[in-house]
Amino acid sequence: MRVLIIEDTADVGDAVVASLERAGFACDLAPTLEEAADFLAVQTYDALVLDISLPDGDGRGLLKRLRARGDGTPVLILTAEFEVEARVEALNSGADDYLVKPFDLRELEARLRVLIRRETGRSNSQMRLADLVFDPAARVVRIGDAPVHMTRREMTLLNLMMSHRGQILSKERLFEGMFSFDRAEVGTNTVELYIARLRKKLAGSQARIETHRGLGYRMDAEDD
Repeated sequence: MRVLIIEDTADVGDAVVASLERAGFACDLAPTLEEAADFLAVQTYDALVLDISLPDGDGRGLLKRLRARGDGTPVLILTAEFEVEARVEALNSGADDYLVKPFDLRELEARLRVLIRRETGRSNSQMRLADLVFDPAARVVRIGDAPVHMTRREMTLLNLMMSHRGQILSKERLFEGMFSFDRAEVGTNTVELYIARLRKKLAGSQARIETHRGLGYRMDAEDD
């Protein structure tokens, strides 16, 4: 899952990115509204984390522009303002949730997962595909009752594919969900490597990953 963090305080932004990437998110960091607009012009995101007070304006202005053009990407607002009026204004501007600074990074991760689950129509964090069970919040993968060890990047790929089961995802779409812009030295062919690794680890399950040449990859259960 790919998230854009719009935060101008360097230590806060870096801490959020580090925490979310450890949890399996691919993150881009924009310290200004202008840079955020550049990211949004070329990339789609599963969620945005948006600070209100930025050097070149109020984050709520960006939020209103997104909603005005029909962009429903989940947005979690960060604010140092404790007043109820400020939080109500953020929600009325189109925010899906908010956190008051200072905040716990674990709560930020949990709230983002809830927003993304809500957007994809899931009621809880656990995903099932035949005998394959994946809980991205707990970072647990099981085939039946047997745990399967996976790296953070492998779990990110599994999350993407299970969230879109039955759909063909292009190599580019998978790459975008796994890597942020600061990993530009990594090519899209890296996706093939991770697909091969994932197939090997899921070899004992009823879940399968199909290759559709020229189109991408599709994950589903053997009996579907």
